[in-house]
Amino acid sequence: MSADNERNYLTPYEVAELLMVAPVTVRAWAQKGLLHSMTTPGGHRRFLRDEVERFARENGVNLESRQARGLRVLVVDDDRQFAGYLNEFLEGLPEPVAVAVANDGFEAGCKVHTFRPDVILLDLMMPDLDGFKVCRQIKQDPATAAIRVVAITGYPTPENFRRSLDEGAVHCLGKPVDTVELLSALGLPVVSG
Repeated sequence: MSADNERNYLTPYEVAELLMVAPVTVRAWAQKGLLHSMTTPGGHRRFLRDEVERFARENGVNLESRQARGLRVLVVDDDRQFAGYLNEFLEGLPEPVAVAVANDGFEAGCKVHTFRPDVILLDLMMPDLDGFKVCRQIKQDPATAAIRVVAITGYPTPENFRRSLDEGAVHCLGKPVDTVELLSALGLPVVSG
């Protein structure tokens, strides 16, 4: 395979980074036939760049503007200390990440439309907000359906994990959040150190 040809093919990790999802999500899309892939003689999955671009277009994901401006993350959590921690952690990454924080449902609703996030880190259980319902509404509205939702919960039960994924979240994390898992869910490289 020539060097030019190799650049046309992407690994699941590269696709995950472009689409801002976890590699396991990319593999699931491929297994369901939503994102076409090829298998190398060694058994590794590869994706044509054109195919990834087609998939992104059909799902309302603008790859060019994301790469140019960096990832935009909206943190929705009523625990101000935890939201502040996530804000500080994400803004301190070597990758360009813009972060906005909403501490209640009303503020979250406004910021979804003014901040225009690529990803929402959504606390599932807030006093005035049913995170499951919010996730479902985001995924059902054509104006916000392309936003990736990563659910976060202080009650990391199998039921809450399953339910959040059923409502459209791409990942569900328990509190306290494991930063390696968080970076993976956001499609960002893991920071060592």
